[in-house]
Amino acid sequence: MSKLHEVNKLGQSIWLDNLSRTIIKEGELAKLVNEDGVTGITSNPAIFQKALTDSPYYQEQLTQLKASTPDAEMRYEAMVIPDIQAACDILLATYTASNGNDGYVSLEVSPNLANDTDATVAAAKRLHAAVSRPNLLIKIPATPAGLVAFEQVIGLGISVNVTLLFSISQTVRTFEAYIRGLRVYIANGGNGRDIKAVASLFLSRVDSNIDPRLIQIGTPAASALQGHAALAIAKLAYQRYKQFFHGEYFADLARAGCRPQYLLWASTGTKNKAYPDVKYLDNLIGAETINTVPGATLDAFRDHGTVADTVENGVDTSLADYLALENLGIYVDEVGETLQLEGVKIFADAYQQILATC
Repeated sequence: MSKLHEVNKLGQSIWLDNLSRTIIKEGELAKLVNEDGVTGITSNPAIFQKALTDSPYYQEQLTQLKASTPDAEMRYEAMVIPDIQAACDILLATYTASNGNDGYVSLEVSPNLANDTDATVAAAKRLHAAVSRPNLLIKIPATPAGLVAFEQVIGLGISVNVTLLFSISQTVRTFEAYIRGLRVYIANGGNGRDIKAVASLFLSRVDSNIDPRLIQIGTPAASALQGHAALAIAKLAYQRYKQFFHGEYFADLARAGCRPQYLLWASTGTKNKAYPDVKYLDNLIGAETINTVPGATLDAFRDHGTVADTVENGVDTSLADYLALENLGIYVDEVGETLQLEGVKIFADAYQQILATC
């Protein structure tokens, strides 16, 4: 039994942060799911941009599409949607065995729509219908416009992965939007068990932003905080998750069969080589969480990761670290807003590269 199965026993799902036609056609994905304990997949424009560039399995279809389909975005979706469907089919047994709580594949709306609520809702509805799989999550960014769209899409009964979260305040706004959307859906006669939502909180990018500022400050107190910010945010966000979804605020929706919006740890490949390569796995294992992991980080965890329930270890220390950052003039909520803007741009740039390739 792999370490991933052991992690799953502690209530955390391990998803693969990668999708390409290569891992589908060559059987790697099915092996990860059926033998290794991977229970879901996330994708984004940067991942698909790399897949379309590196994989040999798209070229024949792309040549045919260029001869028949004049729009680059339509060509891109015509290539990506079959991959999403195939991944959903591979994970369908996981979805069924978990009664719809796991086994999901994520597909992101165009990042060009990040500031357009109506267009995001329309795209979510269209992609949901086009993929036509029960274990699909539509990815919507947690921009102000995106959160309004997310609330509306949940109200329509469509499952969602809210992405590009970098702070506790952004995460809390996502929880609130989810609950408002659920109330609309239930009021209109929906079945709460039909909806799944996750909140993707990005980690390594937070430390990559804050650590250089701590180095610049240069005091012993600042040096002691290097590499602490992302874990502090994650552990404190988990406490907020418990307050929202295991208290009276959500009790009526829980009775109606609605699921909590699990936190998903994203950006968990360690960017600073001075830190352990399993830093964002070992320290955040716990019930009702998901960790989406790049392949190299997954290999590292198999080799030397530690399986233990750790997400609630050191919460008091995390709070002290969070407050210490603010005492140094590093306001984590402001960092989150900056990183979200940067994240939208990174995905938009990757998407433009995709369209240029297509």
